[in-house]
Amino acid sequence: MHVYRGFNHPGIAPACALTIGNFDGVHRGHQAMLALLKSEAQHRGLPSCVMSFEPHPRDFFAAKLGQPHLAPARIASLRDKLSELERCGIDQVVVLRFDERLASLSAQDFIQQVLLQGLGAKYILVGDDFRFGTKRQGDYATLDAAGRAKGFDVARMMSYEVHGLRVSSSAVREALSSGDMPAAARLLGRPYSISGHVVHGKKLGRSLGESTKGAADGFRTLNLRFTHDKPAAQGIFAVRVQGLAARALDGVASLGVRPTIEDAGRVLLEVHCLDWPAQLGANGAYGKLVRVELLHKLRDEARYDGLPALTAAIQQDVSDARAFLATHALTLRQTTRDRI
Repeated sequence: MHVYRGFNHPGIAPACALTIGNFDGVHRGHQAMLALLKSEAQHRGLPSCVMSFEPHPRDFFAAKLGQPHLAPARIASLRDKLSELERCGIDQVVVLRFDERLASLSAQDFIQQVLLQGLGAKYILVGDDFRFGTKRQGDYATLDAAGRAKGFDVARMMSYEVHGLRVSSSAVREALSSGDMPAAARLLGRPYSISGHVVHGKKLGRSLGESTKGAADGFRTLNLRFTHDKPAAQGIFAVRVQGLAARALDGVASLGVRPTIEDAGRVLLEVHCLDWPAQLGANGAYGKLVRVELLHKLRDEARYDGLPALTAAIQQDVSDARAFLATHALTLRQTTRDRI
């Protein structure tokens, strides 16, 4: 899959079958749309192309109004979004910077300058609620009329439902916000996960719990940055970690701003593997790209009166995570046997 920032690049396809959207989470509704796009692209002999935006348009308008609370919580980083789009078999992704210039384009200018001149779109697939252009003046009817006049095909995909529930990024955010990880997984078609490179932290976890655990490294953690300041999920979770060993590793993780440790407000995903792979040594995880699946929410973040209270809470989290993950493993094995 080729990824471009903007469309002024020599390697970009001169024509394409296109869909447009934020694709936050790449949930099952998105996946159905992308499958249809791929099929239509293959029938036309065109590469499939997704056009997405950074920042999210609602982030832009919230900042412009000076009301950051209006920005949506972010389900996925750009890295994770691109990874899922590649898994769906998309040939090309164009990421446009959503700024004042783009926001001020009229619907007709957006069609002419972006869709036709910029991307050479021959087929355009949109969702049933698609709006574009300044003041959201353009809709499916606007796009369809332009297609008839200028010679490109336009199609619309209606809502995708699972058990009567419309699948949307808003529904995924609601499930994650409430800590309902099974519901989020049903909407996404996979466990909710966050990926990133392991970075150096304050190494405070190595000293926490040394006296009570009898281990030299205490609660060693993997630190991953979450680049958006409003993650859709927050709290303490039982997790599985992919990318450190041949098999997934069980763990417990904190996603949030660490209120007991600092007040900087930076979002961090801290993961403690329940059984550290000996072959990694003390520093073998740094720089590795890992994926953390958040399987079950244990509790919300909390502020503690000092490190001893925090240590006791972490010990309880480890115990609770072990109990959940043991049951989860049994359930998976039983499900596998039933399928066989």
